[in-house]
Amino acid sequence: MEIKTFVVNPIQVNCYLLWDESKEAVLIDCGAWFPKEREEIKEFIARNGLTLKHYLNTHLHFDHIFGNAFVEDTFGIKAEANDADWPWAANIKERVAMFGIKYEEEVPALGRILCDGDEITFGTHRIVAIAVPGHSPGSLCYHIPEEKVLFSGDALFHGSIGRTDFPDSDHYRLITTIREKLLTLPEETTVYPGHDRETTIGFEKAYNMYLR
Repeated sequence: MEIKTFVVNPIQVNCYLLWDESKEAVLIDCGAWFPKEREEIKEFIARNGLTLKHYLNTHLHFDHIFGNAFVEDTFGIKAEANDADWPWAANIKERVAMFGIKYEEEVPALGRILCDGDEITFGTHRIVAIAVPGHSPGSLCYHIPEEKVLFSGDALFHGSIGRTDFPDSDHYRLITTIREKLLTLPEETTVYPGHDRETTIGFEKAYNMYLR
């Protein structure tokens, strides 16, 4: 399996593109806002002969969904995510305005609503959704067991965890679900977070001060 990372928008979100020998692909968290970012993603998919089968959101905070309308308009597929975060998407213009950002697009309705344990398939691969609420009520991580890869969104970072100072966040719940659902994965699992650099489950078990 191949993984391409696009770092997008002013908040530096990691947008991931996955594909295998079948040329079927999955896009995760397309926060692409600037036209140049969107064109880069579109051109990469076309240049490599990929067919986008699924578009997944780890959660619906605005920096991770700036490109949802672009993905639907360009590739004809709807985002798949948990809908507990939908107020963030429905009120995106008001939410971003609080951060001094002007955004004019509407976020399209979700396609498939994903819950804990749901599976997404592409090519010869299987992705398992893991609910890790706390940073947001609907936060999902995406685990590919055969590849020992986890896309953690804003739940787990290198040496850190997601923010829990939003009104709908829950610090205790985030810590608890990370310990119960993520730290129980194989230690060699590579973690691809929503921001910043990669890490491993083993490293976070040993050194993440928030999880001790």
